[in-house]
Amino acid sequence: MPRGATPVDFAYAVHSQVGDACVGAKINGKLMPLRYQLQHGDQVEIMTSRGGTPSPQWERFVVTGKARARIRRFVHLQQREQHLDIGRSELTKAFRQAGVDGSAKTLEPALKALKFASVEDLAIAVGNGNTSARDVVNAVYPELRQTPRAPRLVPALPPRPGKPPGKGELGMEISGLVPGMAYHFAGCCHAVPGDAIVGIVATGKGVTIHARDCPTLEAFAATPERFIEVDWNHAALSRHDAGHTARISVIAANEPSAVADVANAVSKHDGSVAALKTANRQQDFMEILLDVDVRDVAHLVKVIAGLRALSTVKGVERAKG
Repeated sequence: MPRGATPVDFAYAVHSQVGDACVGAKINGKLMPLRYQLQHGDQVEIMTSRGGTPSPQWERFVVTGKARARIRRFVHLQQREQHLDIGRSELTKAFRQAGVDGSAKTLEPALKALKFASVEDLAIAVGNGNTSARDVVNAVYPELRQTPRAPRLVPALPPRPGKPPGKGELGMEISGLVPGMAYHFAGCCHAVPGDAIVGIVATGKGVTIHARDCPTLEAFAATPERFIEVDWNHAALSRHDAGHTARISVIAANEPSAVADVANAVSKHDGSVAALKTANRQQDFMEILLDVDVRDVAHLVKVIAGLRALSTVKGVERAKG
């Protein structure tokens, strides 16, 4: 195994199905976190479950190409299924509101005009936001098109470096948007002030703010026109004390005091725990997922440092998703 390899890398090296079903590992007879880096001479026992599936979090610590490719494949298929379900629901709703038939057979003649190979691909495009359900209705029933057509949402050009925010932006945490434009923060990456950010336009939903390193952005690679250059409006942020929620993953010893120690450490460093839950509880350790309200990245770094100093904590990292 290469340097830095983990039990997950080892499981996939044995067999792809072993890796997919991996739920835990014993190293030299002792239960250890799956992100543990294997040492020369370690004896590894992989624990599997019939219903086990890869975790998207594994991609952060695996080092072998086989493991990374298998995990990405699973995540891609999982996202595809989610987008398919959402798309089907959106299409059903749009056709029902229009009072017309929206069966798969009805959609097939319009696939060529919409440039999709199958009804399933069309539903996925609606589910991930690349295509509007209303546009599909209009393609199938052109007579339902509204005249005149409503103007498209056109994002503002990004401000020049160093340019102060316009009057309409003074109260907004984000600069670079059309004044009054609705926006919200993505729940997949939990961006906080200090993170490099980007906006994604969604028709009828305003703009979603993502961290630039958010893995979810790969799903929008085929539609670069939806990206908007945005930044934090530091002038507005300085006038507001409201915290921003970051997500932290903590690997801690499975001891009665561990959760209390973690919560107290966050409070000690002026953070506020918005949500807390335990996951992957094993005999010797557990994972604690924390949503913590912080002022900015610098504040978050201090909170993480405080958590790492705890004797009951074995590892801390910022979580995405």
